[in-house]
Amino acid sequence: EVQLVEFGGGLVQAGGSLRLSCAASGVTMRDYVFGWFRQAPGKAREGVSSIRNRDGKTYYADSVKGRFTISSDNAGNTVYLQMNNLKFEDTAVYYCAAAADLYNYDNYLATYTYDSWGRGTQVTVSS
Repeated sequence: EVQLVEFGGGLVQAGGSLRLSCAASGVTMRDYVFGWFRQAPGKAREGVSSIRNRDGKTYYADSVKGRFTISSDNAGNTVYLQMNNLKFEDTAVYYCAAAADLYNYDNYLATYTYDSWGRGTQVTVSS
């Protein structure tokens, strides 16, 4: 059974940085795709970034390109999301998600690609 636990959320001022961690168990990291999603109050869950561990390919939403960086520590079973130059509109609950890397998915930032989810961690950016 795949289990994902997120860490690292908190309150930060605009322009600041946070690093989120996702501890994964029940997986062989290299055989999985991992994604970070976020959901603000009253809004749909949206894809932020993802990483395909078999080749390290990464994907980013336009709203976070150049500010967020996803990485994976396969030996440590942890996926990270480094968030720099945070903006008020980045405020949301951030979720880690995983999917077995069985084939090339059509959208690595879509919620329907993933079947395992963490419970989320709150990120609040004060303006």
